[in-house]
Amino acid sequence: MMPYAIAVVGGMLLMFVAAEVSGRREAWDSGMYWTLFYPLSIAACGVLGYLFPVRPWRWALAFFLGQCCAMLLRNGELGNLFPLGLALFGILSLPGVAVATFGAKLKGRPPES
Repeated sequence: MMPYAIAVVGGMLLMFVAAEVSGRREAWDSGMYWTLFYPLSIAACGVLGYLFPVRPWRWALAFFLGQCCAMLLRNGELGNLFPLGLALFGILSLPGVAVATFGAKLKGRPPES
């Protein structure tokens, strides 16, 4: 349960900080998200995969779910583009899944499916 909490809260914190630093309502509207905060997100997924190597793909999905939740809390609305945003977060998590899996392999134990 703890890895899920770390991943979700970490994703939320990163998204809140990204939005504040960029000054945008939605952090991904800023180039800073794509050049700094998105790579940090991917790196965080790798660290989570290394620390918790069993089925590491979960941590990337939870991390980006946290980012989605942060956007919902910050904006205070779901809107009609919510399904599209959720799908985009799913796509954005794919490199995180790969890096988390790599991190788990660095640990020396192959990840379990």
